[in-house]
Amino acid sequence: AMSGFVICTTLGDIKLRFRPDAAPQTVAYISKVISDGAYNKTTFYRSDFVIQCGLYPRTCPYPNLTTNETSSNAFVSNACGTAAIAHWDVPDCGNTEFFINLKHNAHLDSAYGGYCVFAEVADDESIKVMHTIAKAIPQQKTIAITTMTLTTTS
Repeated sequence: AMSGFVICTTLGDIKLRFRPDAAPQTVAYISKVISDGAYNKTTFYRSDFVIQCGLYPRTCPYPNLTTNETSSNAFVSNACGTAAIAHWDVPDCGNTEFFINLKHNAHLDSAYGGYCVFAEVADDESIKVMHTIAKAIPQQKTIAITTMTLTTTS
């Protein structure tokens, strides 16, 4: 079974665990985009209270998510180290853009219909890399994602 994914960047790797209990359709959607290799050679390009990545500024070849699972299943708050889908206002549910919360952003749990958490950073080393990327973006503008791949636990 797929258990998560790893984002390999020029500043280190971020390992994440999927939360299918909270967002099964979102996990399936992101898993497909990752397995297609669509995130390879993209970037983290935003750093404020989150770091964000996705197919921006390319045109997204994937359909939008049809549901925002924020309140559908097990609820997971936008805590430090959680990954959530970026989107515009209701009824937009987003697509390939996602962000990793740099701190507990409780307002994102309800703003614009809520931002659906689908994964969480898996270990302390990955949290360190997340913060390193966040600090580097203001100077470097973007941090390259070399590959994003699905991971399984034995």
